[in-house]
Amino acid sequence: MAGTGMSSRRNVLLGIGSALAAPSLLRSASAQGTWAPSRPIKLVVAYPAGGPTDGIARIVAQDISGVLGQQVVVENLGGASGAIGTRQVARSEPDGHTITFGNNQTHGNNMFLMKEPGYDAVKDFAPLAGAGAFEHIFVVKNESPAKTIQELIALAKAKPGELNYGSTGPGSGSHLSTELFMVRTGIKMTHVPYRGAAPLVQDIVGNRIDVANSTMASVFTQINGGLMRGIAIGSPKRNAQLPNIPTLREQGVTDADAESWTGFFAPAATPAAALDRLSREILASLAKPSVVEAITKLGFTITARNPDEFRPYHAREMQTWAEIIKAANIQPAG
Repeated sequence: MAGTGMSSRRNVLLGIGSALAAPSLLRSASAQGTWAPSRPIKLVVAYPAGGPTDGIARIVAQDISGVLGQQVVVENLGGASGAIGTRQVARSEPDGHTITFGNNQTHGNNMFLMKEPGYDAVKDFAPLAGAGAFEHIFVVKNESPAKTIQELIALAKAKPGELNYGSTGPGSGSHLSTELFMVRTGIKMTHVPYRGAAPLVQDIVGNRIDVANSTMASVFTQINGGLMRGIAIGSPKRNAQLPNIPTLREQGVTDADAESWTGFFAPAATPAAALDRLSREILASLAKPSVVEAITKLGFTITARNPDEFRPYHAREMQTWAEIIKAANIQPAG
């Protein structure tokens, strides 16, 4: 399998360019007839159950099960920053019966942050659909004296390294966006990685973690319920669902915005007819008002992209996060 060595990782962005130049597999799908699954489809989520990525996957899985004529079953395979589950999908039988709901960590950052991820995010996968992105919100435990982002910065500067921040694992959007924030503001906090959003949120609510730059989907309910405090959103403008939380830019922090994108993928060698059918049904699901409403309530912004639209977006995002990793001086781990 390609992409597990250092030289392959350095060339991964070149690999994206090659993938973009290749003809779309979907163009030949019609010549192969309409594909239908012959058994239940496994949709792998490379994180524990209960987190926002898992929630979105389950909404779409339930919706497309009927039209595909087979149950789409979500299987949670967490660990190693999402690499364990993603690796298994890359190595699975490419027959359309195993797909994954990945993100900027599984299909981006792991290629730069892991010495041996065990898969190539570009060469080993065929995109089915880009789904959209999670906005990030800085939250603090209720016991924290910080009520604004500038107060958090002042607190961190007064106690370098004493504040701890949680993330959903090394290389996750919550990890890298916080590292970027520390670079931009000149502060130092201690990283506490978790294996997913659910245990991280539990520890913020329990006042065991000082701060996290979590996806809105992870913390929306807890913020509204008064279980933690949202102090800044890392987007160009405020979110209509949490209008009282100001942006980082409004509070004087620039060049620290970040979002965590997601997408559906199948093993690269999956037949074109299967890719076409799966892509079509997923995109149709993401356009349904009932699905949009359910997913939006999780704090997720749907921006559906077909495979030909998603490939260049994927390439740009990988380049952006590679630059963030470099700016934060984060070295690959074993």
